Amino acid sequence: MKRREIFIHLCIALMMVGFAVNAGSQVGKSQGISDVNVATEQELLALPHMTAAIVKGITDRRPFTSVMDLNSFLLSQSLNSNQLTELYGKAFIHVNLNTATEDEFLLIPGAGERMAHEFEEYRPWRSFAQFDREIGKYVGPEETARLARYVFIPINLNTATDEVILSIPGLGQRMLHEFKEYRPYTSMEQFRREMGKYVGEEEVARLERYVTIE
Repeated sequence: MKRREIFIHLCIALMMVGFAVNAGSQVGKSQGISDVNVATEQELLALPHMTAAIVKGITDRRPFTSVMDLNSFLLSQSLNSNQLTELYGKAFIHVNLNTATEDEFLLIPGAGERMAHEFEEYRPWRSFAQFDREIGKYVGPEETARLARYVFIPINLNTATDEVILSIPGLGQRMLHEFKEYRPYTSMEQFRREMGKYVGEEEVARLERYVTIE
């Protein structure tokens, strides 16, 4: 094969790799931290400082629209800051890297004001490769990976793969099928209307947190 042909094939291969990375670039890394909105009662009871009364309060109020709402409820149950930090080491309401407030970021155990600032500094976040690169400038790879478990980057409804869609906590195969059934999406109103055929308004709102249309 001539040198020019080799070069052309190499360029095509690199373009395909770049496309594959971009197509899956919004995969969440939140696995490993339980989502309070979808955890079972048994899973909740096994968490630090949980009582039957607190768990009932959580299940009665779900879904929480943000970790701030969860935090307010838990404070009303007389959990102190140390107890909340221990609890959030196991379970959380994951926060959107592109829209979360500083107060939401500060609820991530060990994040602090410095990391909250860095999370905001590099917006808009497009991929976790970007997150690993930028946050890795300030902390080691292990800490970067730990922080990534508390956050998410919304997935593109029209291009996300099955694996990416299933990274949404509590989604399941049924809703995976419905997500794909109505492509291409042209508006969030369309998403709400179509998903509202299968789940209630509150669950649609919970799922909407994790998606975007590009």
